[in-house]
Amino acid sequence: MSTENVHHDQAAPGPEPVNADVAFEERDVRAGTIYRYLIALAVCVLLSYGVCVYILRGTVGLATRSDTPPPPVRAELGPNYRELPPEPRLQGMPGHPQDPQLDRRVKFKSDREDLEKSGWIDQNAGVAQIPIEDAMKILAEKGLPGASAPAEKKK
Repeated sequence: MSTENVHHDQAAPGPEPVNADVAFEERDVRAGTIYRYLIALAVCVLLSYGVCVYILRGTVGLATRSDTPPPPVRAELGPNYRELPPEPRLQGMPGHPQDPQLDRRVKFKSDREDLEKSGWIDQNAGVAQIPIEDAMKILAEKGLPGASAPAEKKK
């Protein structure tokens, strides 16, 4: 580019403007130096990769040597550890046939029915079962058998 204020007609053919102060020599840029730096960088990357692999193998070996052995139950699972464990299994885990919330509702319903029914447990001994509400009313009126009377009733 010229330092003079010259209008260049883009349609007119001719030499490109030249600045006498700006020059380019092929010896200014040395491609060999750039290639040597790239090769040195590649060697450093490969060496660091080798060091990382060496450290990884060392730490994995150390971890396997210092790790506790698996429990004997693990041997029952065999080489395919994804198989289901032996019975009894925890509720809610894969392979369990029922929903734990359903089991809980069924258990509470069964308990409630047992607490609300009446009947003889041992008729010869005079042991009967009565609903829990009735039993609590009787205990509130009479108190526990064999217990001393409250201080208010003693006066």
